[in-house]
Amino acid sequence: MTDKTIKRKHFMLFIVGGLSVILFLLLFNKTVHYTSTNEFCNSCHVHPHAETSWKLSVHHNTPSGVSVNCVDCHLPPEDETARFLTRKAYHGFHDLYAFLTKDPEEIDWAAKRSVEASKRFVYEDGCLKCHTNMFPSTLSEQGCLQHIKYIRDPENNSCMQCHHDVGHYRGETGLLTGIEEVVDPKEIFNEPAEVYAFETFDEQIPGTAVAFKMLAIPGGQFKMGSPADEPYRGRDEGPVREVLVDSFWMGEIEVSWNEYLAFFTATGSQGRKEAVEVDEETDGISGATPPWGAPDQGWGKGTRPAITMSHHAAETYCRWLSQVTGKKYRLPTEAEWEYAARGGTQMPYFFEGSPKDFEVDGFIKKLLGSNAEVFNQYVISHLNSPDKTQQPDKVEANPFGLKNMLGNVAEFCLDFYDPKVYGKYPKGVVRNPRGPRNGMEHVVRGGSFRNSPKDLRVARRDFTRTEAWLVTDPQIPKSIWWYSDSKSVGFRVVCEYDEEGLKSEKNKTK
Repeated sequence: MTDKTIKRKHFMLFIVGGLSVILFLLLFNKTVHYTSTNEFCNSCHVHPHAETSWKLSVHHNTPSGVSVNCVDCHLPPEDETARFLTRKAYHGFHDLYAFLTKDPEEIDWAAKRSVEASKRFVYEDGCLKCHTNMFPSTLSEQGCLQHIKYIRDPENNSCMQCHHDVGHYRGETGLLTGIEEVVDPKEIFNEPAEVYAFETFDEQIPGTAVAFKMLAIPGGQFKMGSPADEPYRGRDEGPVREVLVDSFWMGEIEVSWNEYLAFFTATGSQGRKEAVEVDEETDGISGATPPWGAPDQGWGKGTRPAITMSHHAAETYCRWLSQVTGKKYRLPTEAEWEYAARGGTQMPYFFEGSPKDFEVDGFIKKLLGSNAEVFNQYVISHLNSPDKTQQPDKVEANPFGLKNMLGNVAEFCLDFYDPKVYGKYPKGVVRNPRGPRNGMEHVVRGGSFRNSPKDLRVARRDFTRTEAWLVTDPQIPKSIWWYSDSKSVGFRVVCEYDEEGLKSEKNKTK
């Protein structure tokens, strides 16, 4: 074979190779372009809200007619070629796998629309590529303050925290407007419940149709805290102390939206100015200012537990309830809460089972799952909740008849939080401990629908995080009534038992 022939072959191979590369690049470019179209995205994302809610959103239904496409939000900008392609491949294979192996009807789409979930598939680079001017002339004062905060600390702030609903329309998110249930005016209570003995009663809020059950919890002695060998024990759960608590009444369920809206309707401040707690001249209580957005997160009100109010608001609610009923309502002390949650037991839960039996940790358990059937019978956790609150009757009560003491929403306690408080109590049996006299944060107990079994043990302690729970509140000063970034904390009320008071009330009626 001559040199001329060899050169001709090399030249032809070069031409064929070059054309193949060009053809591959053209096909690759066409494929990338086609798989980035809205039509292609919607061929897999067949869940009900995806396309329809996008078309109703402010990113599609715009005055100018400019439409933001799926990839503009759900992938990095195309000019970041390497990152764009790698993330596109990752999301593409992930979505294809889900499309081929899962039934769309069985997927909880609502749980995937939370702010936390959206951070995994919404890219802020795309937000900033279009919204180059973060301080347009139409931006409100609150918006300016929030954007300044974002610029100063982008790692701890997110576009999605405030603009969660701009990509997909989520319906109207107006302010609290009143109690959900429509009631016959004849059913409205004129007087609170009359109580003549230490027994369970149905409290009635005068001027409303709202009633709730208060269970009589007989006092007693118990071991507060968790033993050193309890799985997943926290350092602040000991040392175990012998504690004696007096009798009290406690709400059968966490304060519901029906109950909290009765308070808001009667006392709410209509302006944005933070209200004074007590008006000395009228002896009235000023309640919460209107919240930003929908405090129930669109999950529903009614008998679901009320959420997003601050610890201050919960205490104000108790003062108002005391005023309108003539009884002594307040938040439970931490000791009262744990005593009531245990229901006379001394186990990690008020039902049989070890946290290790229920917790899904480690490769094997994540692969095979855990024995959660018993746990789900009594607790609303991340194992059986679609990332939101549930109706209180979804689970069974504890031995005292109290529902949702563990799970659904965590609950405020009266005490300030101190991780070493158990060791500071006097020796011997401690009667009615009230925690430290002052502090920065308050105790939170019981865990929520977001927690796993290890964090839903009776002895597990937690506390408020006021600063972190108000990150996206644009007001200066921030609201004392509503947490902008806490969706899983509510509260339960107790009513103090005064035997002498009951007798005198009984004599009065005679």
